[in-house]
Amino acid sequence: MPESPSHITEPARQIEVIRRTEILVVGSGPGGLAAALAAARTGAEVTLVERFGCFGGNITAVGVEGLAWYRHEATVEANGIGREFEERAKAMGAAVPESQSLSYELDSEGFKLVADRLVEEAGIRPMLHRQFVAPIMEGDRITGIVTESKAGREAILARLVIDATGDADVAHRAGAPTRKTPPEEMQAASVMFHLAGVDKSAFMAAVKADPQTYKDWSTGEWTVETAGKEDDMYSPFLKKPFQKAIEEGLIPAHLSTIAGTWGAVHDTGELTYMNLVHLAGVDGTDPDSLTQGEIEGRKQAMLAVEALRRFMPGCAGVRLRNFGMTIGIRDTRKIDAAYNMTEADVRNEARFDDSIGIYPEFIDGYGVLILPTTGRYMHIPYRAMLPRRVKGLLVAGRAIGGDRIAHAATRNMACCAVAGQGAGVAAALALRSGRDPDAVDIAAVQAELRRQGVRIG
Repeated sequence: MPESPSHITEPARQIEVIRRTEILVVGSGPGGLAAALAAARTGAEVTLVERFGCFGGNITAVGVEGLAWYRHEATVEANGIGREFEERAKAMGAAVPESQSLSYELDSEGFKLVADRLVEEAGIRPMLHRQFVAPIMEGDRITGIVTESKAGREAILARLVIDATGDADVAHRAGAPTRKTPPEEMQAASVMFHLAGVDKSAFMAAVKADPQTYKDWSTGEWTVETAGKEDDMYSPFLKKPFQKAIEEGLIPAHLSTIAGTWGAVHDTGELTYMNLVHLAGVDGTDPDSLTQGEIEGRKQAMLAVEALRRFMPGCAGVRLRNFGMTIGIRDTRKIDAAYNMTEADVRNEARFDDSIGIYPEFIDGYGVLILPTTGRYMHIPYRAMLPRRVKGLLVAGRAIGGDRIAHAATRNMACCAVAGQGAGVAAALALRSGRDPDAVDIAAVQAELRRQGVRIG
């Protein structure tokens, strides 16, 4: 029997160009959605490509409903489109007060409609159910992408491209240098889920009788570094039911990382945004790793649900309402940008002449938790979105350039929206002036961002 080949040769084929556009945004999470809206509002023709059947990324596809759970009285923010997400969701009945902050938790299902409305109003060409598979290059310049879908392979040409895939997929395949965190060092992935059947009064009475704080996060497998000021602040943290479940043999002892926060408990008996499952070593760029993470995450989630039924007041009749459509990934590739943000930047209120927006001093990841309760904030530099070696491309969202602690700040959804809005405005103005993104007039970008309601400095 002949030996099976290790590779096959794909025959050359013609791919139909189905769309020509000025600006193409790939990925519609908080960064991509903000980029598309900002570019369209600056006067550009915009096409938005998304692999799932809805816009919103982590908000809708994963079920991460806490957009601004860091917000307290003294918090200073950029506002702009990120804040608009929250306000529009409130206006459309798709948000409720968040349990640990002065923000609103977005309803992951309702936000699908909010995003649809925003895209329609801006005149953006929506292209859902298309997976990016390859860049189209002319030398070192990107001129479009190839997608795969039920319609087969299709080409979309663009004058400028914004990579908002989260994993720097476009930049990486176009030849821009990227850095991927080793899987053993990546921030844990999460399978998000939502529950129904909670007795709200009994649940809240138990929470109030035994209030948890951020210092309680440092238990078992975790040690969380804070600035000290966070330690005695209330947190909607659940750990004790799962410790009890381990003691009783309901949860295997090695699953001591099942713990975390809930978002809101509703009068209808829904307990939403259950962030309890933390899966180490899941590589969001490896489909086999993702497959294992999805299955293991759902398994752990159901153990958590049973532990809540047995050991958390108000949860005796609880049941699973839904999982997110996909696992939540915090950490994969980042571009090696024209400027890579540093730990010192996010800890020490960095200021940049090319600021495209600010972000409060909020760090969440790699064992660090700093909440913005004192009015401190940093600038987000435009250069962190400029990949090296590829022309005609900007990167928005969690893949912007930075070290690991910088990433623990900039990966958060509200910061992704700040970066996305800056990228969208810059792309539109670069197009209008006939310049490449790395030569855009930053003063003009900042002026347009201010016009769109963004705080720059």
